[in-house]
Amino acid sequence: MDELIARVTAVIGVDAGVARTAIGHVLAFLQKELPDGPVAEFFDKVAGARDAANEASAGGDAGAGSLLGGLLGSGLMGLATKLNSLGLDMGQIQKLGHEIFGYAREIVGEEKVKQIANAIPGLSQFM
Repeated sequence: MDELIARVTAVIGVDAGVARTAIGHVLAFLQKELPDGPVAEFFDKVAGARDAANEASAGGDAGAGSLLGGLLGSGLMGLATKLNSLGLDMGQIQKLGHEIFGYAREIVGEEKVKQIANAIPGLSQFM
């Protein structure tokens, strides 16, 4: 996880704490949508990934972000709302996705990342 956090920190220009939380939100989303298969394999191979996802899930949201997230549901729009509440704009969110999925390709391979993209409608635009 440290390598991924460092990559995200450098690419999107946030501190390591924000990067870890943002990564955690994305991983929690993936874990919820695809608990088995390539996502589980990624979690098994990346020390700290499951912890980051669990921390993000347990952290919840505060204020308007929580209300808006509830209205939009828990899909990609809900994820975007959580990431916006961390201060990330759409450009940063796209770069975050590119870094996470680029790292995932290195860990589990291109074919498994494609399986993840194909299983979640709309996800490919962030890869």
